[in-house]
Amino acid sequence: MDLNALHQFLTVAREEHLSRAAAELRVAQPALSRTIARLEAELGTPLFDRAGRLRLNATGAVFRDYVERALGELEAGRRAVAEAVSGGAGSVRLASETFLPLTGPVAAFKAAHPEVDVRLHQMAPQEMEQALRANEVDLCLASQPVSAPRLTSVVVHVDRVWLATPRDHRLAAAPQVTIEDLAAEPFVITRPGQWQRRLLDWLFADRNLKPRIVCEIDEPAATYTLVSAGLGLSVFPQIARFAMPDPGVAWVGIDHPHCNRTLSLHWASDERLPAAARLMRAQIMDWDWDQGFTNA
Repeated sequence: MDLNALHQFLTVAREEHLSRAAAELRVAQPALSRTIARLEAELGTPLFDRAGRLRLNATGAVFRDYVERALGELEAGRRAVAEAVSGGAGSVRLASETFLPLTGPVAAFKAAHPEVDVRLHQMAPQEMEQALRANEVDLCLASQPVSAPRLTSVVVHVDRVWLATPRDHRLAAAPQVTIEDLAAEPFVITRPGQWQRRLLDWLFADRNLKPRIVCEIDEPAATYTLVSAGLGLSVFPQIARFAMPDPGVAWVGIDHPHCNRTLSLHWASDERLPAAARLMRAQIMDWDWDQGFTNA
């Protein structure tokens, strides 16, 4: 079996959809189908269930884990050779849902290590697990859990989350509100799966309530603009108060013990982590997040 076939298998396993995988790989769907069929014939067993929607079966999941580790080791070897040839400068690949919290530590890292090639990847937490196991990225900073065997995680910061209201809203001058105070209020928020939406839904469910959502979008910065325009309320982390100042937005505390965002750093293996990635890991773990947010 060739490496290209293994890479294609991982894409199909992730997407569980041949046409989407073919589009991502930029190959014809019939050719991709033949590649998967040849791989299954070589292994002597199906890797996918094809009754209705394409699904990775139990055997395919076992094979996927081994392929991810094998290709990850090959990529680690390639990068080790590149570092040796270049004199050890190397590169680091860092993934996050949003790079606003990372602006400070990444800028400090580049100032201290200008020779290191820093590559940033934006992805959802559910994509991070596979990207780490397949050695497609070195480090991931997430606002939601990324849990899987052989991954190491450490909490780097717990960030207070605030209610954002239009400046002329009835609650704008309140020092603090309860979830019950917000039961009838309109919210503009990110779509399900993003951390702001997960937190909002959880806060309300904890009080046996459901938020009144009038708009849901993908981009948190646009949500902030909609609050300023008076369309509704939303929730934002502490850093937004300093990084996105707007005279049309007021900040109000929320009376709930778990109204915060936990930032955690994840990596797959110390043995595979290049020197540049270890330096970036130390920079992020040692960063003064409170001071950095204040100065953002």
